[in-house]
Amino acid sequence: MERSVKFVRQESWRYARVDENWRKPRGVSSKMRRRMRGWPRIVSIGYGSPRIVRGLHPSGFREVLVYREEDLEGLDPERDAVRIAHTVGMRKRRAILDKARKLGLKVLNPGVVVEVGVK
Repeated sequence: MERSVKFVRQESWRYARVDENWRKPRGVSSKMRRRMRGWPRIVSIGYGSPRIVRGLHPSGFREVLVYREEDLEGLDPERDAVRIAHTVGMRKRRAILDKARKLGLKVLNPGVVVEVGVK
């Protein structure tokens, strides 16, 4: 398995006030921008993930955002995983979970333990 590069902001290791979140180095004499030896790598197109897996959930499924039960129809359990929208309430969430289980779909954020046989 290939090791992925962690792209860090220039001199984030030097100053506590500078976050590690990536920012493109733009300074005229910036060692990082000039790609000098011993400095961290900068983001470039060659580090992109393969086209086949780009945009997929780490589990390998395609993420589908669901707001209601009808959104589950036509989804492929081999390829699609369901993420229930955060605006969906408990009653509708339970209904979506029941239908997803019947259709054999993977739910990424079930968020509720469904009681069996208890109403």
